Amino acid sequence: MHIEEIPYQADGRECVGTFAVDEYQPGPRPAVLVCHEGPGMDDHVKGRAIRLASLGYAAFALDYHGGGGGVPFDEAMGRLGELMADPARVRGLGHAGLDVMLARPEVDPARVAAIGFCFGGSMALELARSGADLKAVVGFHPGLGFVNVEDARAISGSVLMFCGADDSLIGKDARDAFEQEMIDAGVADWRLEVLGGVGHSFTNVEVDQLGMPGLAWNAVADRRCWRTTLALLEETIGAPTA
Repeated sequence: MHIEEIPYQADGRECVGTFAVDEYQPGPRPAVLVCHEGPGMDDHVKGRAIRLASLGYAAFALDYHGGGGGVPFDEAMGRLGELMADPARVRGLGHAGLDVMLARPEVDPARVAAIGFCFGGSMALELARSGADLKAVVGFHPGLGFVNVEDARAISGSVLMFCGADDSLIGKDARDAFEQEMIDAGVADWRLEVLGGVGHSFTNVEVDQLGMPGLAWNAVADRRCWRTTLALLEETIGAPTA
């Protein structure tokens, strides 16, 4: 396994992403861009990139706050507030990370997907809405904002969003608006899976330490959604050894 910290510039910041790949597999392979949660880069998202690499994918966990690590909670929330008001900026951050990954010789640029957690799910969706050549986009407890039917017509790949029914941050109104956007834009292949009894950040084993209502790790939901995601990746960008 080759794991490399890669510095790059985005949004006027020095960002540091994590690239992971099985160095024993020859030739370019399908690749997955991984977008972190609101508080910043952490072991959770790096671990997802490494898990994907262990299956034979190339994976790059981008950094949209800068510094390659987590940031203080208040600072992170302030920055997210700025980004939530500026979808073009979010797309720029996403494309900066995508460009880093596509520049790697281990990556097959024709077989690329993006996944994201929390606001990272918003970023993955914005990449799709921008017309990026992504064969699949997956959001785990994602923000569904920036609904834009005209932009959504540019989505060419499969879209899969996982939302907890008890998510205190992403409610039913947001889910309904996203669903209508997909329908009105004529997106060919999309799914929104609502998980009963599940809150926000359900994939992150460390979220319970925050003690915030509506945020809770759920091992069963995490495991089920990950399996579904891997099936979609194999369907859309192919098995890594293909």
